[in-house]
Amino acid sequence: MTMMTTLTALAAQVHPGPGPGPWHEGGAADAPAWWPVFPITFGLFWVAVAIGVFYLVRRRITANAAAAAAASDPMTRARSVLAERFARGEIDEEEYQARLSALRYGT
Repeated sequence: MTMMTTLTALAAQVHPGPGPGPWHEGGAADAPAWWPVFPITFGLFWVAVAIGVFYLVRRRITANAAAAAAASDPMTRARSVLAERFARGEIDEEEYQARLSALRYGT
């Protein structure tokens, strides 16, 4: 016998071929029960990514809409200017409160 034939015969004795399993003669009953974990985890990961993207986009759209609404409201702009003048020290607290109440109640 040649050396290659001897090695092949020894290898066949050590490992006779494919054993039972889901892709051989064992069938699906021998498949490990934990195999669905990987596709489920992969799917849940992408669902979480999609929810995160949706949340961030929705949050940005809502913030932009709120900013646009505040910018178009003249009362909000007037309160903002009044607060800036008070912060810079152009008016004192008493005048700030008086003007703020005038804005609130329209007097």
